[in-house]
Amino acid sequence: MAEPRTGPLTVAGRVLAGTLSAAVLGASGLVWYEYRQLDSGMVKSAALTEARKNAPPHLDQSVNLLLIGLDSRKDMDGNDLPKEFVEEELHAGSSEIGGYNTNVLIVLHIPANGGKVTALSVPRDDYVQTVGADGKMHKIKEAYGIAKGAAEQKLSGKGLSKPELERQSREAGRAATLQTVQSFLDIPIDHFAEVNLIGFYDIAKAVEPIQVCLNNPVDDPIVARTATHEGGGTGLRLPAGVSSLDARQALSFVRQRHHLKNGDLDRTHRQQAFISSVVYKLKQDGVVGDLGRLQRLFDAVKKDVVIDDRWNVLDFAQQAPNLTGGNVEFNTLPITGFKNIGGQEVNTVDPGQIKRIVKQLFGHEVPPEAAPSAFGEQVAPVVPAAFAAPVATRTTTPAAPRSAHSPRTGSPSASPEAPSTGPGTGPTGPTGPAPDLPMQGPAVKAGGIPCVD
Repeated sequence: MAEPRTGPLTVAGRVLAGTLSAAVLGASGLVWYEYRQLDSGMVKSAALTEARKNAPPHLDQSVNLLLIGLDSRKDMDGNDLPKEFVEEELHAGSSEIGGYNTNVLIVLHIPANGGKVTALSVPRDDYVQTVGADGKMHKIKEAYGIAKGAAEQKLSGKGLSKPELERQSREAGRAATLQTVQSFLDIPIDHFAEVNLIGFYDIAKAVEPIQVCLNNPVDDPIVARTATHEGGGTGLRLPAGVSSLDARQALSFVRQRHHLKNGDLDRTHRQQAFISSVVYKLKQDGVVGDLGRLQRLFDAVKKDVVIDDRWNVLDFAQQAPNLTGGNVEFNTLPITGFKNIGGQEVNTVDPGQIKRIVKQLFGHEVPPEAAPSAFGEQVAPVVPAAFAAPVATRTTTPAAPRSAHSPRTGSPSASPEAPSTGPGTGPTGPTGPAPDLPMQGPAVKAGGIPCVD
């Protein structure tokens, strides 16, 4: 396969902070020197080398970019972030919370010849077989931490410094995440970008205020963790409609999962809407014309973001207009239900259905349908029906309400749902999901300030 492939984005965020920098670079004609300045200062990872050994084949010359939001309260050397910052400023709990879970996994599919960019969010609690971790079934978000922990044990007796041990073990975590996503979706990953909690905050700080839109008011009080209650809450309080957020509020906006009808699944739509709002702001404000603000973004990206070492930042310029011109649609891959396994609440999925959805959405030939087992594994091929011919309706997966305090909400049923009608919807707000495909809730279209729950 010819190398290198072009990649259009420069970062990913705890909740997609990476798209901020991508928009900055793509929204105007930065000179060659500025591109070189950014590229030379980025933290690079070789994790793709391992992931490509068992990657599915490329079916065309399109590019698949994985955005990884790492829920870690550690810096690049493995040290705890300052307690007063994490707990008091961000209300994000202690350094013991989150571990090395990848709470954000979004694949951007960039067509070979331009056109609409398709973004797919993978719910973090999807119960899948890990690859490159321990090979067992886990929540997909856990592949990183499992592989990192195993690598630390193997490396612990080699006399490595703490920063080097952290670097090498994180590389194992990245490789496992890439391999697990590739296997689950049956697509190769060409590039990736990773950012943690502090990275998101720093980049959001450089571009604040950021406008978001809510269909309903939110009140997410902080509840302390006790022996009988897991605690949680972000402290966010916002009215319905459009609000301008600072960096701290922005982090709360994309982290909230309690007091939302669909819990984690609504949080995924928040992440998608936030990306759209930031890209829209950068384009409307002409941020790239302000060298001071541009430099602050560059500094934040260099400090907090990891990208693969095959990524030439110069390459994405030709694709950037698609990312900043509203030509991106976000969808969330569907689940089949919820299950308690080993004391953990997980999302059950049908791997065969997921692969068929991804293939059809990316314009590839759809494989034969297979019947799911209790945990969603393929067990026997059957005659494909759901994808045999296009239909005129859109389907979605609305949620059935549960406790307002429960993060485990949402229904996998596939009944029709009309697009949202709150402020900011319509051409730039939530729409139906991809035509003819069951998705988890409405799509979020970039190009404005979409309203979400």
